[in-house]
Amino acid sequence: MRDVSDALAYTPSWQQSIRSRCVHPGGNFVRFTKADTEQSIAQRFELRARQDPAGLAIHSGTHSWRYADLDQMANGVAQAILATRGEGAEPVALLFDHGAPFIAAILGVLKAGKFYVPLDPSYPVARLRYMMEDSLSGLLLTGRKRLTLASQLVRPGCQLLNIEDLPSAHGSVKPTLPVVPDALAYVIYTSGSTAQPKGVMQSQRNVLHKVMISTNDFHLCPEDRRTLLYSPSSSGSVWEIFCSLLTGGSVHPFDMEEQGIADIGDWLRRQDITIFSCVPTLFRQVVSTLTGAETFPRLRLVNLGGDAILKRDITLYKAHFSPDCILVTTLAATETGTYRHYFVDRDTEIAGNFVPAGCPVDDKDVLLLDAQGREVGVDQIGEIAVRSRYIAPGYWRRPELTRSKFLPDPAGGGAVIYHTGDLGRLLSDGRLQFMGRADSQIKARGNRVEIAEIELALLDIDNVKEAVVVQRPDATGEPCLVAYLVPVHRPAPTVSALRRALTDVLPTHMLPAVFVMLDMLPLAPSGKVDRRALPEPGRARPDLATPFVAPGLPVLKQLAEIWAEVLGIAEVGIHDNFLDLGGHSLHAAQILSRVIRTLRVDLPVQALFDAPTVAEMAVAIARCQSQTATQEGIERMLKQVAALSDASAGEPGAD
Repeated sequence: MRDVSDALAYTPSWQQSIRSRCVHPGGNFVRFTKADTEQSIAQRFELRARQDPAGLAIHSGTHSWRYADLDQMANGVAQAILATRGEGAEPVALLFDHGAPFIAAILGVLKAGKFYVPLDPSYPVARLRYMMEDSLSGLLLTGRKRLTLASQLVRPGCQLLNIEDLPSAHGSVKPTLPVVPDALAYVIYTSGSTAQPKGVMQSQRNVLHKVMISTNDFHLCPEDRRTLLYSPSSSGSVWEIFCSLLTGGSVHPFDMEEQGIADIGDWLRRQDITIFSCVPTLFRQVVSTLTGAETFPRLRLVNLGGDAILKRDITLYKAHFSPDCILVTTLAATETGTYRHYFVDRDTEIAGNFVPAGCPVDDKDVLLLDAQGREVGVDQIGEIAVRSRYIAPGYWRRPELTRSKFLPDPAGGGAVIYHTGDLGRLLSDGRLQFMGRADSQIKARGNRVEIAEIELALLDIDNVKEAVVVQRPDATGEPCLVAYLVPVHRPAPTVSALRRALTDVLPTHMLPAVFVMLDMLPLAPSGKVDRRALPEPGRARPDLATPFVAPGLPVLKQLAEIWAEVLGIAEVGIHDNFLDLGGHSLHAAQILSRVIRTLRVDLPVQALFDAPTVAEMAVAIARCQSQTATQEGIERMLKQVAALSDASAGEPGAD
């Protein structure tokens, strides 16, 4: 067995074989060299524009620009910026939707020797204002469509420029400012652990290094036509734009809010797309619109990244795309760029529900660390840390956070170690398995729980298409697990069926207390699930396999009311199972305590688990009442219930 560091740098021969077949059948692939990273982004783009000025650069529903058109428009933007702000590196904010003007604005900013800060128009105004203020942008570029919103964001001392109203003469002169590879290219704001986002800085050399990795691994060429589905403010859009335009290919923006996801299959065919990139959640939604009869003869590569890829995603890929199309998964972070690729073809078999995050890429080493910063062994879970010379310089105006997250490599050599906050497990054959976010690890009734493990168990259940689990307070204020599910078809699985299936694979403390069925999971602009936008569960009785039967007798009504209040449910039927209603040991202790005090019965501690419905508990109470309930016995029961409540917070396995 090779040691862990060797295994992390190992690429199986069969992976190399699939990667070697990831080629455009008629493409003119030219390898991107390390020397190509030692320039500015604008220099590289201008080289491509000179080599093929008539080549298609951008095509959307409203624009079709050749490289010469885009270069001229970017020159005009750059000249306007210089006329407004003068020379010198500084942040310039961009407020655009998907499309050609956004890309021209990016290149114009870079040609002017400045760096850009992309703003997503779909974000709340308060969030956009924060990003404007924090970035210290003295100039905001926009177009006619977003001019009104842009005017709301301009702070005192900041100037506003509508690039669609620039004189055409601006584009006739190309700026000749020297820009070094270490100069900043952009600051992209990502969600932070606090309420406010943080800006990730990235250098031009690092962007070009990412283009180098993608070009050489995917055999990118001028004949490639690539989708642009990512939010304008996400790092995904950066890679789609630059990996296309710096290799001579074309980028094809598709705005799902305006064009609708139902048409994307036809659009892929009409545009002769060769590379289709998106996050897994969006991929599943796109594939759900396909009938199975469609063909995509030009599509050679499906690229998924940004979240965990599941075995069912591979099944969908095999069902809807041709044998010549290869799927590749990408593991990356805004701070690090891509650090793992995994290539899949029609013959690739996936063991278990996880698709491995893949094998190494050039100049990016992966370490798996425990809580003390020590490397873990094979088949053990650790935090993924990336060691490289091509990692972000840090966080914009956050020196302390930068120092805590970007650590110098003890071995020297100029490399930096970045702690991603993601969890991974190294397989014995050298592949890395992505295990979700480290901050998704929570405590449930004293036990450490990986939310990703619950979500994967849910996804293994028939008729469950999407699953997200979060922790929220229940009716008593105690934290409980809530599962949000999207069924493959209606009717959705009953809560009873879901709990039975989960009980076979998960311990009790990992079972969600509440299940919420949705037609679609809410998505953030990045395409990932927006967990903050998930609806409150509400108090409705869950959909159980048992029909609702209202309580009739007084004792049944009393018991049903107690159950409903403790469990936070509007109504409880007399045949509803305590566990199916989301009950656990803490709830049991609270219910038993109230029943003993209200009905003055000498009830055994295990009564609720032995009689898990209101009707069965009523029978047990009747039996107890047939005997004389003494005050001493009632006090004894209450002490036992209190002991049960205390013990439930430290069940076996808690740590």
